[in-house]
Amino acid sequence: MTSQEAARELLREFPVVDGHNDLPWALREQVRYDLDARDIAADQSAHLHTDIPRLRAGGVGAQYWSVYVRTDSPDPVAATLEQIDCVRQLLTRHPEDLRPALTAADMEAARGEGRIASLMGAEGGHSIANSLGTLRGLYGLGVRYLTLTHNDNVDWADSATDEPKAGGLTAFGREVVREMNRLGMLVDLSHVAATTMRDALDASSAPVIFSHSSARAVCDHPRNIPDDVLERLPANGGMAMVTFVPKFVLQAAVDWTAAADENMRAHGFHHLDTTAEAMKVHRAFEERHPRPVATVSTVADHLDHMREAAGIDHLGIGGDYDGTAFTPDGLADVSGYPNLLAELLDRGWSKADLAKLTWKNAVRVLDAAEDVARGLQATRSPSNATIESLDAPAG
Repeated sequence: MTSQEAARELLREFPVVDGHNDLPWALREQVRYDLDARDIAADQSAHLHTDIPRLRAGGVGAQYWSVYVRTDSPDPVAATLEQIDCVRQLLTRHPEDLRPALTAADMEAARGEGRIASLMGAEGGHSIANSLGTLRGLYGLGVRYLTLTHNDNVDWADSATDEPKAGGLTAFGREVVREMNRLGMLVDLSHVAATTMRDALDASSAPVIFSHSSARAVCDHPRNIPDDVLERLPANGGMAMVTFVPKFVLQAAVDWTAAADENMRAHGFHHLDTTAEAMKVHRAFEERHPRPVATVSTVADHLDHMREAAGIDHLGIGGDYDGTAFTPDGLADVSGYPNLLAELLDRGWSKADLAKLTWKNAVRVLDAAEDVARGLQATRSPSNATIESLDAPAG
């Protein structure tokens, strides 16, 4: 049996739980939720990384759908509700393939039925608008993790890609973590500053996750996880879900992106400008300096290191499909997971290791968070603390 055949056989029993997929945002941006225009029951490879045929081909058994909205959204709570509604519409349209999931038991039930367990994660604390009541509202609507920040700081937590302001978590930020523990909502530390990671690990009584982050020791990007944080995951019980985004996994891509961004600024454009004039400048740069290409092996290098730092019981997969313009060779879309598993088999990972990576760890972590929540709910009432009461300056 080839490694590819062995990978596919394993995925039939222990499919992938993917920690982060931005399909709802892609549907919002491309067709404003016109699900007939992007019917994921059919091949959408011309437009998307994700559709049901390719999820099936990739051996995906559970997906955390990101209900991300931009940090500069004029009404991020309303936009997040629209994203949740998109996921619900997808579940209604595709009941034979997608199963709503709120718990670890739901995930196992979906696996038994041969359907894809569909969970939701909110990407960025701006989605709760500094309100613990809003946090509880999102949980009530099915959101099962909150990424504490996105690319920009929130009032109570520092992002990995913004100028430090809080020094990690503020007092209100720690209260957000505690209330998430009480609810059973996973604390997601992707996108946050290393100081925020450490503060959250100190504050959390439940396992945390990194829904889509890789190893900083392998690729020095602030979105990745330092070794001292990876080494704390066994004591916490949490997990780090490796991401595939080339500029987070390949050092040459990190350096290339920095040079491309500087070139845009030198020509008077913001590095995220996508106007025709700006893209002409960017394409000219790319012609002179071809974009470095990540591969399946690049991602496997991160997993090898993360396994050494955190242990096999604390790893998972979070591809970030439909949230990135570029993907590695061999991992072009959600059908590519067998290629990664085949690479790991060739590197000596056992089938038992891979079963933990793909399925078992993610189910265990959610189940553990639910268990912590049951204990806390027996002794603690919902918190009605405000950011003003906890973070107001002295005097």
